Amino acid sequence: MAGDPGSSTDRDKRLLVLGAGPAQLGLLEAARARGLHVIAVDRDPSAPGFALADRRAIISTEDERGIERLARAERIDGVIAPGIDWPVGIAARVASKLGIRHPLEPATAGLAVHKGRQRERLDEAGVPQPRWRLVSDAQDVEVPCVVKAPDRQGQRGLSLVTESEAVAGAVGAALEASRNGSFVVEELVDGPEVTVNAFSAGGRFFPLTITDRLTSEPPAFGVALAHVWPAESGTEAAAEVARRAVEALGIGEGPSYTQLRLGAQGPQVMEVAARLGGGHDAELCEAALGVNLNGLALAAALGEEISTDELSSEPRAGGACTVFLTADAGMLDAVDDLDQAEQSEGVIRVRAYRRPGFAIGELRHGADRLGAVQAIGSSRAEALRRGEAAAALIRFRTSAGAPVQT
Repeated sequence: MAGDPGSSTDRDKRLLVLGAGPAQLGLLEAARARGLHVIAVDRDPSAPGFALADRRAIISTEDERGIERLARAERIDGVIAPGIDWPVGIAARVASKLGIRHPLEPATAGLAVHKGRQRERLDEAGVPQPRWRLVSDAQDVEVPCVVKAPDRQGQRGLSLVTESEAVAGAVGAALEASRNGSFVVEELVDGPEVTVNAFSAGGRFFPLTITDRLTSEPPAFGVALAHVWPAESGTEAAAEVARRAVEALGIGEGPSYTQLRLGAQGPQVMEVAARLGGGHDAELCEAALGVNLNGLALAAALGEEISTDELSSEPRAGGACTVFLTADAGMLDAVDDLDQAEQSEGVIRVRAYRRPGFAIGELRHGADRLGAVQAIGSSRAEALRRGEAAAALIRFRTSAGAPVQT
């Protein structure tokens, strides 16, 4: 079973968290609530999660050697990379080298963070997914299609290509983001997007929240503007395909996050991540179902026994949502009316990621979002109305003068 919050045993446990940005806030809050000794790693000195850590280390989450040296020096009991993909592999390899328990084997983590190798394994297992190719030459691209870097997340190097004239730019962006000089070309699958947030224990897959993923139009192709629970349709089929995908990759312990499109032939796997979702998905799960997904992820990272009773769920609301905050480009001077949004009916949490002085860029990637509102309601429609209404109250004032409404 997971440790008791605040116990003396918990205070003796040392956890290394790779990342201290918005995607890690929920887990860092859960770690603090447990009383764990937390060392957080991030290359950004102003990362908001540092305020929740006992020690901060200004190191890139992709600096494997630096992270390993830090882990040895700190004599950690566990390491976790919530909300971001590439460090998932680093965490697994560091844990293996240090001989500490970890939910993922390095080989499994490697499959989870590389889209090309992941697609190969899913093909071998017969898991439904778009037609795809790993290529290195723009001449091999036929439109319409999706072009992406095989080893990035958060829409970096991702493009929707509908005209041949746009191929060169999409390939250039993917190659610039790619770590190995190749890119993935995928069939464009029409249909709504859903996310299956799940947890595996003892090799058994437990689907939890299945949410509709409401996304932006290009140029911010694939950027989620909201997650809404429960998904309107296709939940059972999506959960089954997600289970097959997760098991095909060898993920038998810990959290998983599977994005799917519900196409004409049924659910198609867009990608699987062996981690918590980076859009406060764990907090949404707890609000919707009462399952402490952050706490379970902490327990898995520390090698603790997890009872399947902790994965039993019962809806706590008719609907729940996360609505992300965005604004026009400019220099941020202030964020107004957060308190008013927090006090709105049904709102359970408001997060603002950026402080005054931050340069707001055009929305292109998930990292360009400025915050989030989470709300519940008697139905998914009511939850979304409440979340969007609260988000509309929040204003990002820029140096250009007039307030920019979300």
